[in-house]
Amino acid sequence: MTGGSLGLRTSSYGSLQQPFSNIVLPSQTTITPPRKPVKMLKEKEKLFHWLFKFAGRKKVGMMFLCVASAAVFVWVLYVGKGEDSQEGLQNYRFNRSTTFDSSPIYIQPFSKNENISSSINVFVNKEIVNATPLPMFLGYKLPPGHPCETFTLPPPPADKKRTGPRPCPVCYLPVEEAISLMPKYPSPSPIINNLTYVHDENLTQSEFGGSDFGGYPSLQKRADSYDVRESMTVHCGFVKGTKPGLGTGFDIEDSDLYEMEQCRGVVVASAIFGNFDTLRQPSNVSDIAKKSVCFFLFVDEETEAYLKNSTGLDINKRIGLWRITLVKNLPYTDPRRNGKVPKLLLHRLFPNARYSLWIDGKLELVVDPYQVLERFLWRKNATFAISRHYKRFDVFVEAEANKAAGKYDNSSIDFQIDFYKKEGLTPYTSAKLPITSDVPEGCVIIKEHNPISNLFTCLWFNEVDRFTSRDQLSFSTVRDKIRSKVNWTVNMFLDCERRNFVVQGYHRDVLERMSPPLHIVVHPPPPPLLLPPPPAIKAASLKDNLPTPAKKLPVKRGRDRKPSSRRHRKVIAGSTNNARETTTSATTMQTP
Repeated sequence: MTGGSLGLRTSSYGSLQQPFSNIVLPSQTTITPPRKPVKMLKEKEKLFHWLFKFAGRKKVGMMFLCVASAAVFVWVLYVGKGEDSQEGLQNYRFNRSTTFDSSPIYIQPFSKNENISSSINVFVNKEIVNATPLPMFLGYKLPPGHPCETFTLPPPPADKKRTGPRPCPVCYLPVEEAISLMPKYPSPSPIINNLTYVHDENLTQSEFGGSDFGGYPSLQKRADSYDVRESMTVHCGFVKGTKPGLGTGFDIEDSDLYEMEQCRGVVVASAIFGNFDTLRQPSNVSDIAKKSVCFFLFVDEETEAYLKNSTGLDINKRIGLWRITLVKNLPYTDPRRNGKVPKLLLHRLFPNARYSLWIDGKLELVVDPYQVLERFLWRKNATFAISRHYKRFDVFVEAEANKAAGKYDNSSIDFQIDFYKKEGLTPYTSAKLPITSDVPEGCVIIKEHNPISNLFTCLWFNEVDRFTSRDQLSFSTVRDKIRSKVNWTVNMFLDCERRNFVVQGYHRDVLERMSPPLHIVVHPPPPPLLLPPPPAIKAASLKDNLPTPAKKLPVKRGRDRKPSSRRHRKVIAGSTNNARETTTSATTMQTP
């Protein structure tokens, strides 16, 4: 009986293995038994004679070998079960790209009284020893009547003056309750269980695209990487060097790499390259998250120098919650393209982390990380979450908007879209439902580090490395190619929900171009003038100088009133000529 016929499965993801394919059997040697008394020899001769009576000599040897193999198998299972129970499930590394310990386990299954003096060296992968697969996280539902279970999004406020995007209410659980619902086991990864990465020191450029950092995979290798299988090896950056961040480009100091490897739970990461953004501290973070969540901010030398001069970077490399991590030997000249390395490859930089929350450098996190993970990953039973664009849903429309805004070279954008179009990219329509959008708002990524999500971000990064750095253009192509092979999708939540837990600011260059606000200087009023006091006036003289009140003349009314002057006289229609004749006759009479 061999290990292959038993159909043993790994302790984590259930892949079939051959546990005894590496068994080194002892060479056949002639064993000279010591001399025994005559009675013992006769008894043994009777026993062997009885055995040989029913089976030949060769069959007896095979029977002994089968019994020995069965004993070895039972002993290995017993030892492996004891080791796994001691290590516990919490110390299990969920990153499938790590190299497991395959050192030989020396087994001596036979007692000294038996007539077999040799032993067997069995090379056993420690992950294969446990034949029972680990439990998987399959999601949960909030109890009936829970406020977040019955929560519905209210209609947007009717404010005609404000037409742009805005945040909307989100029902978060309390921090303690969210932490209590954190999964103890990883989520299932459909089909793919083992993901490793290409390491190549001798790079040769292929048809088009690629870089020394991400490699130059051919179009055939690109097509093969979308054929999801149980075990895969793909390009995923860091193709040179011994491990990510060490001689690979995007190099990080050993002390920082050590701290990154110690992060085994949740990591919140961001980056500022080229001093492109201003540092923003997370707020409303619980004390538990401050102690258990890793906050890493990747910067280049230019940004680090600015932070030292402006904010006072301490010797512990910390500014508030952020651990400032200096990156040298950046792989690209474009700061925005360099930012795609930690954005999409956090599972390679933090090999032992279970969950990650990426936020762009222009954003400020204003909600506790555990609450964000519970709301958008665990409650939705998802392994990857990203918000959709608030306005655009179609890749073709997004490409035209990028060209209009001068985000990238227009010819490069057209080349990428034409390439995807030949592969079958179509405009977004309602026929793609339940997919709600083809265009993400990629400034926030919430992710579980399991094989299928790691594969997605690896292939997404390869598209960014081969084509333009505008990751919104390649997102739907990578997603749909993987969905065509496995039952897996992305949780694309509303953009207004994203704006609830991050506050968006402006890039530094935009802030510098803005005109400074007008400073209105308010001067205090002048002090009152001190005039000399007026001279004292006697009461008698004051009485004499008082003016006498004028007498009011009586107003004549009715007949006694004199006729008004000529200019105020009312002119009655038809009397104008008569007035002229009267005036002429009066003038004639006065003439001598």
